Amino acid sequence: MDISRLEKLSESAWRLSPRDGMRAPAIIYAAETLVSEMDDKVLEQIANVAKLPGVARAAYAMPDAHWGYGFPIGGVAAFDADEGGVVSAGGVGFDVSCGVRTHLTGLTPDQIHAVQDDLAAALYEHIPVGLGAEGELRLDDQEMTAMLSGGARWAVERGFGREEDLLRIEERGRAVDADPAEVSEFARKRQRREMGTLGSGNHYLEVQEVVDIFDPVVAEGYGLKRGECVVTIHCGSRGLGHQIGTEFLREMAVSAPALGIALPDRELACAPIKSDLGRRYLGAMRSAINCALANREIIGHLTRQVFARFFQHGELPLMFDVSHNTCKVERHAVDGGTRDLYVHRKGATRAFGPGDERLPESLRAFGQPVLIGGSMGTGSFVLAGVTTSEERAFSSACHGAGRRMSRHAATRMWGGRQVVDDLRAQGIIVKSPSMRGVAEEAPGAYKDVGAVVDSAEASGLAKKVAFLRPMICVKG
Repeated sequence: MDISRLEKLSESAWRLSPRDGMRAPAIIYAAETLVSEMDDKVLEQIANVAKLPGVARAAYAMPDAHWGYGFPIGGVAAFDADEGGVVSAGGVGFDVSCGVRTHLTGLTPDQIHAVQDDLAAALYEHIPVGLGAEGELRLDDQEMTAMLSGGARWAVERGFGREEDLLRIEERGRAVDADPAEVSEFARKRQRREMGTLGSGNHYLEVQEVVDIFDPVVAEGYGLKRGECVVTIHCGSRGLGHQIGTEFLREMAVSAPALGIALPDRELACAPIKSDLGRRYLGAMRSAINCALANREIIGHLTRQVFARFFQHGELPLMFDVSHNTCKVERHAVDGGTRDLYVHRKGATRAFGPGDERLPESLRAFGQPVLIGGSMGTGSFVLAGVTTSEERAFSSACHGAGRRMSRHAATRMWGGRQVVDDLRAQGIIVKSPSMRGVAEEAPGAYKDVGAVVDSAEASGLAKKVAFLRPMICVKG
C-alpha cells in the first residue's frame, strides 16, 4: 500500500481524510510494516465503505486487514438508522457469524503427547470436516426453524452442550430478533445435514498449549494457565450462511437504484436499515448467527465426547465463544452522545472493555476475551478487550493473522503433504481430508500473527493475555 496517501496519527494508526464522496475518514490500525504490506485494494475498499449512507464517525481497518468482498476482511463500520444508515451483506460476509470458541482442558502437554496420534485421529473421525461435510444430525423444517431462532440454547436444550456454556457465549448464545421465515428453502436445504460440522477453508479445531502468559491477572480470570492445554474451534454458519449472503447481495445490488443508493462498488450492495429489504436481511442474518452459535456448541459437545474417551474427565469448560462476521445493534458514543448503531464487523472481533455490562459477570472485571487465530504452524493468541477500543473502533479488534497471499498463490508455493510433514517434524499433527486445502492454509500464506496482535495492542484495540501453540490441528 502507498502510505504516502495516508496521514500518520501514531506508530500504529493511519488516516485517509474524506475525499471523492467519502462521508467520513478511513482509519487503518497497524504498524508501518504491516500497512506497507497491505494490498492497495484494502485502502480502496475501506474508503468505499466510508462513502455509504449513514456511516458514523469513521470506517476502520484492523491490523490483519486484507482484500475481501466489498468490505476488506478486517473491516469495521457502524451505521445510524436514523441518519439513513444502511446494512450491507458485503459488510458481514458469506460465512455469517464465523467465529472462535476456546475450551479449557486442565490437561498438560505431557498428557496430550501420550495420546497425541490417537486423539488426533479420534477428533478427525468424530467431527465431520471438509467441503460439504455432513453430520449425523438431520433437521426437519420444524427443527430447522427452532434452531434458527434458538441458537446455542436450542443445541443445549437438545443435549448438545451445557446450560453453563450459554453464559460464556456472546449474546448468551442467541441472537434476538432473528426471523427464520426470511431464510430461503434452499438455504435451509443446504444446512439440513451440516449441523455439527467444521467445513473447509480456514476452519479448524486445534488442541493448543498455553506457552506464554502476558497478563497473569486476566489470564487467571479467564482460567488460562501456562503449561496447560486448551481446545479452540473456528467455524461458522456453513452452507446456510453462504446462501443467505449470496441471495441478499444479489437482491441488494439489483434494488440499490430504486432505494436511492449509488453504490461505490457493486460488492458493497446494501439497503437502508429501515427498508423492507434491510429488515428482511437482518432477520435472515440473525438466523444465520444462531445457526453458527448452535453449530459451534454442537462441535464443542462432540469434542467433549472424544476427550472423555481418553481422560478421566471430559469436562472442557467453555472459556468464551465470539463471532467475527456479524452486524450487531450496539450503543456507542458518537459526537458527544450515545446512539444505537448497526456495527458491521467483517473479519473483526467484538472487544468490549472491563466493566461493560454486556459481558458475563464472571468476566466483566477483565474485559471480553478476544480469540485470535493464527496459522496452524505458528500459534494463536488470547487478547482482552480494553476501554480505549470503544473510541478507537466501536469496541472492535482483529480476528486472526490475516492472509498475505491468495490461496492460489499458496498452492503454487507449497504442497499439502510437504506442509503436513514439516509440521509433524515440529510436533504438530495435522488431519485434513484435502491436501490442497492444507497447502492453501500453509503457515507462510499468513501474516506474522505476533506483529498483528502487537499492533492491536499498540492501537488500544485489545491487550495480549496469552500465546497458544498448536499440538493437533483438524483442518478443513
